[in-house]
Amino acid sequence: MEAALQNPSVIRVREFLDNAGVKGQIVALSDSARTAAEAAEGLGIEVGQVASSIVFKLPNGSALLVITSGRHRVDTSLVAQNLGIEKLHRADADFVKEASGFSIGGVSPLGWISKPEIILIDEALNDYEVVWAAAGHPHAVYPTTYSELVRVSGARPMIIGD
Repeated sequence: MEAALQNPSVIRVREFLDNAGVKGQIVALSDSARTAAEAAEGLGIEVGQVASSIVFKLPNGSALLVITSGRHRVDTSLVAQNLGIEKLHRADADFVKEASGFSIGGVSPLGWISKPEIILIDEALNDYEVVWAAAGHPHAVYPTTYSELVRVSGARPMIIGD
């Protein structure tokens, strides 16, 4: 799957990482990492170490990025309450692609074509020394840390789920 590393979205993420001083190298997995479970299995890590990028639509129509631990489902009611809005809206594949520049299954928390209005990060990711995030393609991931993700993304830490 080395071809995944030549994908334009992966190249965009690599350039963002380089410009931000992120040292982790993007790696190509032979199997898909579309889900946290698949990524964890392919990397031989705990599912909680996978930083999943979930996109929602805010009531004003803009994008919300939630970077969550693979061990959690996003509690949309809790997140909406903490943001002071009525509810989060599901984002379809077209919205995700238009907002982020990535297809579902490979959405990176970094390197978006237009930065999301709000970025939240699951505090549970801080339980791990190394976390892995998608790099713009279902077979491409990179290692990082919770603190590095917060620093580089500008994400606001929050309890996301249980």
